[in-house]
Amino acid sequence: MEITEKHQSWRDRKALTDEKMILARQILAELRAGQDILKTMRAHPAADGGLLGKSVLVAAYQQMVAAGEMDADRALLEKIRMKPVRTLSGVTTVTVLTKAYPCPGKCIFCPTDVRMPKSYLPDEPGAMRGLEHAFDPYAQVASRIAQLEAVGHPTDKIELLILGGTWSAYRRDYQEWFIKRCFDAMNTPLSPPKYGEDQPYLGGSEMTPPPNSRDSQREFGGGREGAEICLPGELAAAQALNENTAHRNVGLVIETRPDEITPKELAWLRYLGVTKVQMGAQSLDDHILEMNKRGHDVQATRRAVALLRAAGFKIVLHWMPNLHGATPQGDRVDFARLWDGFCPDEIKIYPNQLLANAELYEVWQRGEFHPYTTEELVDLIAEIKPSVPRYCRINRVIRDIPSTNVVEGNKRTSLRQDIHAEMARRGTKCQCVRCREVRKATVDVSALKLTDLVYQAANAEEHFISFDTPEDGLAGFIRLSLPAADAPETGLTDLDGAALIREVHVYGQSLPVGAELGGAAQHIGLGTRLLEEADRIALAGGFKRMAVISAIGTRKYYLDRGFERGELYLVKPLG
Repeated sequence: MEITEKHQSWRDRKALTDEKMILARQILAELRAGQDILKTMRAHPAADGGLLGKSVLVAAYQQMVAAGEMDADRALLEKIRMKPVRTLSGVTTVTVLTKAYPCPGKCIFCPTDVRMPKSYLPDEPGAMRGLEHAFDPYAQVASRIAQLEAVGHPTDKIELLILGGTWSAYRRDYQEWFIKRCFDAMNTPLSPPKYGEDQPYLGGSEMTPPPNSRDSQREFGGGREGAEICLPGELAAAQALNENTAHRNVGLVIETRPDEITPKELAWLRYLGVTKVQMGAQSLDDHILEMNKRGHDVQATRRAVALLRAAGFKIVLHWMPNLHGATPQGDRVDFARLWDGFCPDEIKIYPNQLLANAELYEVWQRGEFHPYTTEELVDLIAEIKPSVPRYCRINRVIRDIPSTNVVEGNKRTSLRQDIHAEMARRGTKCQCVRCREVRKATVDVSALKLTDLVYQAANAEEHFISFDTPEDGLAGFIRLSLPAADAPETGLTDLDGAALIREVHVYGQSLPVGAELGGAAQHIGLGTRLLEEADRIALAGGFKRMAVISAIGTRKYYLDRGFERGELYLVKPLG
């Protein structure tokens, strides 16, 4: 067999990059001396005349720090890190996809591809990674961690986002196995690449893993090859290990349908370690839901939200303008309903997109459906975005579906930028969590203002307690929920008579556990002060106990602050 670059060993590939590594070291030396990064990179082009990739700069930086040739320099790393916005919210998100599986929904807007879980397309960026790894959870997590580390992102605090249709419809043994394998990947020390992997060596450390190596899966916790089950106690053991591992899980997110949420489902999700639930509300108009064959009514969404809130979960609702039967004016009215009792913590605005492999395509062919134009969507969302309450985060305003799949209507995936430009033209602004995050801005702790935004959700009094900068930037917050007397029964004994902490989040560039950075919002004690304020408010509200829905990797943080292990939550007495 002819030996090509793809078949060369890791060490052979390392030799091929020596020239780039020498160049990267020269660039780093000039950057440390205060030179502009773009000018410096242009002054030292690669052999092919192009600019040296930032991944090579990061690899050279890591190599030099590991060899003791230079001290860790976070300011320098921030300069050379690719897409720093990915971790400016304080955590690093790793997205994985479940395998194709029947969905109970029959929604006419949902695309269908036999290779993919319901509603996903094989050329969507996040979905592509799942398909490339045959939806293997271990391979997806391990490769994504490797990719993020290769371009300079910290990976010690990971929010695991599990996508793929309706999670609750999958077999429970598959769910348990899938999450256990994700934890295995987070718990596994990274290894050098093997023969036959597809990714080129980036000149990183000896711990750079092979993104596509089946050998690595067998070597590090691969388990019973081909078996999608785990033995009793295996998930709990993997979770326990993750409490002190290098890649801690600080949030676990699944997506499901409102009609799948029951008290039994709540307990199961907590057993798995889930802390946040995404649900497709799509519309809060029963007639629109029926026209689009959604399969549940608005009351099902209201009931699901109330149950999730009573169990302390963070709630993300998907809302879809331009559904079959909707109008721009009707969507404006519908959007306002989100804040009438539902009060989600986060939303994703997913304008309906006309795709050839969805039933809606046939409706369009009959002339019964008309997609909004880009201009109509920008006008609609620019008008409603400023109305989003300060306690809610808008995660997305468009799905990342490649334009080649869209038959008619908006094809721009950069809709958020268009909307912000239109809002700037109108002189309006959004006050949602995402738009106010301090990100990498320097924070003067002495100037922060503690604010308690109180709002009524169905069956609970919610407190969004935040530290705000004088410029109205959001440095950190805590979501405290005080269940009302009519809150639905969850059957979770940990929560009997307890106030609930549903989220604690401090913003700024994600830093390694235990690290500090002058002026950064993280690691300056804001989380502890927010917890103390939540205790005070709950005690004044007549609650004698506090419970927190802790992710596996944040258990130690709460245990160090007076909480004790319950059955599925961490709890402590108040007063």
